[in-house]
Amino acid sequence: MFEKLFGTSDGLKDMLPKVRGQYIENVKLAKYTWFGVGGPAEVLFLPKDTDDLKTFLVRKPQAVPVTIIGGGSNLLIRDGGIPGVVIRLDAPEFSKITFNGTEVTLGAGLRNADLKKELIKRGVGGLEFICSVPGRIGGLIRTNAGCFNRSVDEVLVKAHIMNEWGEVYEVGAEDFNFKYRSSMFPDNWIVLDVTLKGIESKPEEIQKIIDEQAEYRKAHQPINKKTAGSTFKNPEGLAAWKLISEAGCKDLKVGGAEVSDMHCNFLINNGKATAEDIENLGEMIVEKVKEKTSITLEWEVRRMGVKK
Repeated sequence: MFEKLFGTSDGLKDMLPKVRGQYIENVKLAKYTWFGVGGPAEVLFLPKDTDDLKTFLVRKPQAVPVTIIGGGSNLLIRDGGIPGVVIRLDAPEFSKITFNGTEVTLGAGLRNADLKKELIKRGVGGLEFICSVPGRIGGLIRTNAGCFNRSVDEVLVKAHIMNEWGEVYEVGAEDFNFKYRSSMFPDNWIVLDVTLKGIESKPEEIQKIIDEQAEYRKAHQPINKKTAGSTFKNPEGLAAWKLISEAGCKDLKVGGAEVSDMHCNFLINNGKATAEDIENLGEMIVEKVKEKTSITLEWEVRRMGVKK
């Protein structure tokens, strides 16, 4: 089915329902990912609002595959691209911020970093780590994202999601069965917004924590490189970076992909890498760590699309 739809000249776009948002054909997805690699989307759909998204899901041909991408920070799109329709929630409707005391409801399309100013303004702390997680709000739940010894499951109150039939549900944190860097998040769910619980805090204290976290990242992680962040999950009780280092992987390279010299759990596109280079480098690391320790590292970076 994918081969039939993907790359056809007679137009997947012509099969799709009329919407108020925008359809764009054959869009290069590399520009939407932090790695800066990956093939095209057959059609990119940018819905105008929730109703527009519902219209699309209800009326589209059932056989057309749909893929949701967010900020692209924890994502590796393969060189063959993504068949069918790729959805990004870029419209202002999906980036709203609403406070209710120390609880804040955030649209799925909001960049995590854009939350900082509002937290300081409102004196709501306890969520500073969210500002340090790369990407957008909608991507937080699927992977139970976190950093600095905090994770989303600790602060999530509820979320509104839309299923593949355009139906909207309110779900609580207990519905996701959160574990370390994972959740029971169905592939056919689209996050519309999330509500997080913070605590009262002084603006200067919030600013201090955010600044300290930013400085730590600057000192220890390759933040100015083309990277997707931590490549592998930490096995229980262990550090992935240490296993990678001890397996002799610190200087590995494949094509234009290489292991960061600042943090060996970060893979880097030196500007000439393909998605295949990056994935092959990651799989090489998995094999070497397994040979050395009998531990199989699990990818934290989400891989999708077809190989070229």
